[in-house]
Amino acid sequence: MSLPPEKASELKQIIRNHLTKMDIHGKIRDVLAETVKEELGPGHRPLSEEDFIRALQRRGIVDDVMRDLHFAQEIPDAEAGPSPKPATHFIDKEGIQLKKTNIDPTRRCLYLQILGGKAFLEHLQEPEPLPGQVCSTFTLYLSFRNQRFRSKPVPCACEPDLQEGFLLEVHKDTLGDGSKMADATTMLSISDPVHMVLIKTDTSGETTLVSSYVLDWRTVLCAPNGKTNTAIELLGVGSECKVPVGVLNVKLELYPPLTETLSPDVITTQQSLERKRTAEKERLFLVYAKQWWREFLEIRPSHQTKLVKIFAQDENGVNRPVCSYVRVLRAGRLLDSPRQAARFVSLLGMERAPVVGGGARQEQWCTLLAFLCRNKGDCEDHATLLCSLLLGFGLDAYVCVGTKGKGTPHAWVMTCGSDGTITFWESLTAHRYLHQPIDPDAPPLAPQPKPSYPYCTVGCVFNHEAFLANCQPSDAVELCVFDLGDGARWKAMSAEAIRSVCALGATSSLPPAPSLCASPVDPAAASNQLELEMRYLVSEHRKDLGLATAWDDHLCYLLSAALSAYEMERTTGVSCANEEFQDAVRRAVPDGHTFKGFPIHFIHRNARRAFATSLRSPFCDEIVCCRGDHVRLAVRVRVFAYPESACAVWIMFACKYRSVP
Repeated sequence: MSLPPEKASELKQIIRNHLTKMDIHGKIRDVLAETVKEELGPGHRPLSEEDFIRALQRRGIVDDVMRDLHFAQEIPDAEAGPSPKPATHFIDKEGIQLKKTNIDPTRRCLYLQILGGKAFLEHLQEPEPLPGQVCSTFTLYLSFRNQRFRSKPVPCACEPDLQEGFLLEVHKDTLGDGSKMADATTMLSISDPVHMVLIKTDTSGETTLVSSYVLDWRTVLCAPNGKTNTAIELLGVGSECKVPVGVLNVKLELYPPLTETLSPDVITTQQSLERKRTAEKERLFLVYAKQWWREFLEIRPSHQTKLVKIFAQDENGVNRPVCSYVRVLRAGRLLDSPRQAARFVSLLGMERAPVVGGGARQEQWCTLLAFLCRNKGDCEDHATLLCSLLLGFGLDAYVCVGTKGKGTPHAWVMTCGSDGTITFWESLTAHRYLHQPIDPDAPPLAPQPKPSYPYCTVGCVFNHEAFLANCQPSDAVELCVFDLGDGARWKAMSAEAIRSVCALGATSSLPPAPSLCASPVDPAAASNQLELEMRYLVSEHRKDLGLATAWDDHLCYLLSAALSAYEMERTTGVSCANEEFQDAVRRAVPDGHTFKGFPIHFIHRNARRAFATSLRSPFCDEIVCCRGDHVRLAVRVRVFAYPESACAVWIMFACKYRSVP
């Protein structure tokens, strides 16, 4: 059987990469030196290929290669069409999501190895987990030039066993340069860093952002053999951004190796020039922002109290212009519409930045990678992500900064329609509100629109290329006119000034925004697993009450239609399929019997947490603890997977029983 040329090329590339990773050349050199020393003597015939192979086999090197070399067959995507170049697939043995990267022998790659961690002193006293025991874990996420990777989770420890390798493509992405081999000079000009995020996941599934690190990989360009080892110190986040949390040992290697390396002085000079250029741009923007703010205060003294947010601190304590947190983000085929994007963002958890002690809340605007990897964040993180996605769908979208009930600071999203329609999008719930301003000069008896949105005041709006402050007499949302082109109502910053520090590649201090990843969750398998756990919890709960449990599998299946309709309504705002569900239930419940159902929604897949929350409702408790004649119980779970690890989890508890007069 003969392989097609592209498959043969791919197979060769897999073997070559594996041999390089094992340092097979070094082992062969050692064996050759030893063999020549021991076996060659006076009058010995020249070594043949058979002699050499036998020497390798005796030392077990051939067996090691064949044992560790695994091949995986992937079903091609029918829509994607043929791959433009060979691909090598790296498989996680622990069942984690495939890590894929395309490799072409004509393109330069950076092989980044994590060789373990040390000095994670917070976990110094943690005991070694027993086999099969559930424990807290560390997971490392990487992003580099639109490529994303994730390590296998490892138990939290003082010296976590983070042993992973990631193959990153390094090339210029400008037109015409994509297929060229990047030389040392070309790679020196690529200032995009490797963004690394370390996440801790506890035994209940809750995630914590441990560290966010930006690695400048270009030191490998001066390594004499194309390899360099370094230890990077990870710092905490938020109020602990200057406190070390641990050290990672990292090895960098270029493949293929450079024929000519650069001088360390050249790399140092390039990095110094980039830092100076970035510092100068940021200094000029700060000077401009101060002048702009003075002019804004001169318009009306009361502007001092308005929420006009020009800068915000990220998780590493770096002050960045708020416009830099928004990007035009396209979701490919992962999201189909703006409303589905809003649904996805609302499924990411809401959690304020933790703070030690009391006082005002700790404000922390996370970089996009840190927000996505942690799968939760504050309202500002949700709003900037939703705005980025709506911009990707071609809408004129802005983040609004203001207050909601009781004067609580809040951020949400606004879109301006081509017909002048203003729509508010609540990123935490995916609710949409139409804005109709109240006319304060209208006669007292004139009908006025009643606001349905929860927002009270708005101080400023911004996106990736515009920043406008509200300079109307009142900052009340219900009185505000969102005609952003009216300079008397909205004071705009210079688009050129914003572009100088917020455009892609404008400064080396901004980590590039990553693309979205497909969900690693199998919805059917997750639904089945969670439903089995729910059945067990219901049976155990009823057993504690001295009640037997009888399940109605047919009724369980019928509940799927209702759960699907609930999710569709949350996504599109349209209610449908309810009549069919009601008719099916009527047919499944005999005359003289009563049916009760209780649906509930979660954004996590922890069965015990979900069951405990459900029982707090008297309606659910009444169903689960139902007593009577011919009681039959049903529970149905539907997990709807969205990009990243976001999930909409719908659970419906139901029962039917004979009514007693």
